[in-house]
Amino acid sequence: MTQDIFWRKCIYSAVVLILAGILGGCGEIEEKTANATQLIQSLDYQGALEELNAAEEAGENQRLIERSRGIAYMGLTDYEQAVEAFLKSLAGSNGFVQDLDFDTNYYLAAAYTKNGQYSEAEATYNAILDLRPEEPDAYFLRGNVRLSLNNYEGAKTDFDKAVSMEPRNYDRLIEIYEVLADFGYKEVGKEYLQTALASGDKQMDNYVIGRIYYYLGEYQKACLALEEAREKGGVESYLYLGRSYEATGDYNYASSVYNSYLAKYEGNAEMYNQLGLCEMAKGEYKKALDAFQAGMQLENSENLQALSFNEIVAYEYLEEYEQAYVLLNHYLKNYPDDEQARREYDFLSTR
Repeated sequence: MTQDIFWRKCIYSAVVLILAGILGGCGEIEEKTANATQLIQSLDYQGALEELNAAEEAGENQRLIERSRGIAYMGLTDYEQAVEAFLKSLAGSNGFVQDLDFDTNYYLAAAYTKNGQYSEAEATYNAILDLRPEEPDAYFLRGNVRLSLNNYEGAKTDFDKAVSMEPRNYDRLIEIYEVLADFGYKEVGKEYLQTALASGDKQMDNYVIGRIYYYLGEYQKACLALEEAREKGGVESYLYLGRSYEATGDYNYASSVYNSYLAKYEGNAEMYNQLGLCEMAKGEYKKALDAFQAGMQLENSENLQALSFNEIVAYEYLEEYEQAYVLLNHYLKNYPDDEQARREYDFLSTR
């Protein structure tokens, strides 16, 4: 999982926490703040900000208003405003550290990270760990930030600590591998995965084994293990199985894996996106476009940005440049910090 995907999941989780009303010490969530939270969940960040202004005028809980503003600003990629909002939420504390404060600090650190303020992000994780030293998420995330600060040794110490605290958290192991690979330490990341395979843990099922083989680049072994795991029906097992076949060059079988899932189970945006990418690799651009657009029709899609961008690329391959240009203008209004999209915009401007 890339860091961007991790933060999108974090924002979704934050919304769930607010809706469940389980943030200690903040009281019951009030009407307009609750409405804003629902708008954030549906990715209407501008609408959420407007509703939060109304919540402020109505005298609703200011700490939750500012916290929700921060989340909405993160969705709009306005990280400076997000930082300001989270700091205001924290400033409203009564001096007793509550779950709300820890949760908001995680999002403050995320906003600092996305804004390139890595030292401030590290300091925020330090503060979290000073009070809660048994937080594996904080060690993992601080490790990410330390890599951005060119502190490999510090990052490695944090990753080792996170792994020692949750030795059977194989999702976290894969996340560590991905982060290390992103920063040029792919072989170090592989060592974590190889150690897990060599452990002989009997609780490690074929799904875990198959994913580890996938990241180790042993795609045939990954296919064998994931074919067994597919019978469980989980979306991730189908995704990794298809990706493994794609990695071997068998795009036809890979697309059949994705289609078999979509025929059996309700629509899944990530599955549609992967199917579309597979069809693109086969040169089936109309089928790819259909897949991306089907994924975009699903509600509350965490993959909307990727699907939207891939839809534009599909139109380009179909040589429908005017439509691609119109969609890209709209895309950049929603995701102005996407450098790849800006380069694509420069290309389409010349067509």
